[in-house]
Amino acid sequence: MLGRLLVIVVVLALGAGGVWLVARAAVPSAGPTTTDIPALRLEPADVEPGSAAPVRGEETGPGDDAGTETGSGTLAEWAEALSPAVGVPARALTAYGNAELVLREQAPGCGLSWATLAGIGRVESDHGRHGGAELGADGRPSPPIIGVALDGAPGVQAIPDTDDGVLDGDREYDRAVGPMQFIPSTWRVQGVDASGDGRADPQQIDDAALSAGRYLCGPGRDLTGGQGWWEGVLSYNQSVDYGRTVYGLAEQYADLAGTAAAEAAEDSKNSKDSEAP
Repeated sequence: MLGRLLVIVVVLALGAGGVWLVARAAVPSAGPTTTDIPALRLEPADVEPGSAAPVRGEETGPGDDAGTETGSGTLAEWAEALSPAVGVPARALTAYGNAELVLREQAPGCGLSWATLAGIGRVESDHGRHGGAELGADGRPSPPIIGVALDGAPGVQAIPDTDDGVLDGDREYDRAVGPMQFIPSTWRVQGVDASGDGRADPQQIDDAALSAGRYLCGPGRDLTGGQGWWEGVLSYNQSVDYGRTVYGLAEQYADLAGTAAAEAAEDSKNSKDSEAP
């Protein structure tokens, strides 16, 4: 993201920052939740940057009637049905699907896929579960996900505090926060309220997913082609291995969703055949 830099030379992205209008008493305690990085256990895909975009899996994405900015209704049903097949929490899928639907309307030329957001969410925070966190029904991880201090240690860029510790609990250095790991300065520019609660909160996964989608789409970017997809993902994190890891995950999620849809269609056909006179 803007000012986004690697914490570990391989894959950990550090998002950027925002505006969380809460009282000082609600400032989270800083904690090194990113000392064990989920992405390091994932294999990057064997693909050259710019050569291709992941399979979109449009036939398995959320339907046009599923989305609202609060992620309710048939969107939640879609997420609940898909979750066991792809291994992503339904609450996180709801956020990724909602972001795709909103951006179909707001940026129709972008072609953002829920699977790409799921790939990023897996790398950044294991879909809001990193460090033992649990993603609640309200879309917020408990405890909040707060990354290492960007203090200039080996492999880490020094980014002095930009938010007075409001988002990350650190008044000396910035830290990446939330399920999509934004740093405060980028959240201030990109953060939006997708949950409808009246505030843009990087810890809230609906807000974080839609904000990440808007960032990836950028000014007129087309994510359906190799060049645009790689430009978007490498703007989120400049590591090629990061991009390859997200690519592999996005393809895997789309493939798993497609297999589940085909099996469900076959089961439905067999059921109808058995009921026929």
